[in-house]
Amino acid sequence: MSREPIQISQEQIDRFQEDGFLVVENLIDADLVKRLGDRLDPLFHGNFETGIYPDEWHWRPGLSLPDVTREICNAWKSDLAIASVALSVEIGRLAATLAGWSGARIGQDSVWVKPPGAKEVSLHQDATYISYIEPTEMITCWIALDDTSADIGTIEYVPGSHKWGSVTELGEFHAPTSHYRSAMERAAAAVGVSNPQVVPIEISAGSCVIHHGKIWHGSGKNYRSDRVRRSLGVHTLSSEARFQPTGAGYIYGRYKRVGETTMDENFFPILWTRDGYRTAFLSDYCEDAIAASRTPSVVGALL
Repeated sequence: MSREPIQISQEQIDRFQEDGFLVVENLIDADLVKRLGDRLDPLFHGNFETGIYPDEWHWRPGLSLPDVTREICNAWKSDLAIASVALSVEIGRLAATLAGWSGARIGQDSVWVKPPGAKEVSLHQDATYISYIEPTEMITCWIALDDTSADIGTIEYVPGSHKWGSVTELGEFHAPTSHYRSAMERAAAAVGVSNPQVVPIEISAGSCVIHHGKIWHGSGKNYRSDRVRRSLGVHTLSSEARFQPTGAGYIYGRYKRVGETTMDENFFPILWTRDGYRTAFLSDYCEDAIAASRTPSVVGALL
């Protein structure tokens, strides 16, 4: 059964623009949380339901260190449960509404697992990693698949840091050798911010936080010996986004047509537009699982 669309007020849009992130409680229900969570271990062990490999696969059993945060990118191509959320019309509509776009398409998803003792992920800006896209804008919906707290290495933000401008140089990401907040602190100092505030997001499983592509964010170490932190991030672009003529890199450059800048909807499908357009194959590819979830509530940034 379909549910009413999530309503976001102008006040909440203004808060998002000020802080750079917005919490949405109970985006998906407990049954869907469990369904997604149950798919993560098979994914990291190479069990791909569709037979298609994801675009990035960071951590493999027997090959990778046990104390690093695990990540798979574009699991929607490999697993239909992940796809049913990552390709949801609601995520596209929420992202476009907060960004002020006429529509939204998926850039990529990221499946995350931070096991007990897992190391940090450096604070970074998502926009740094999409310099090959025009416009260089991204909105991310980060969905918690476990109850989060600071001691398990939840996602954390520096409120207002999306106003500092963009960093173009790629730095350390997984399990950094320097302090995981170092790059952010250098960026803060460059704009005269001497004591940047870092806010850990503590939300229940099934809730999410939506963030701006230029906000500084990352996660600390999981200090718990008895708890894992799992999540699904959906990174969206404007429906009008295009490739830059050059520079797409060895992963996403494979999807750029020779001599063109169009982003092929087979690989970057459009989730929602104001005029009702949505990439045609999505309705046959997977269900839209969020349409069956209970009605969520939207709250402001956790400050």
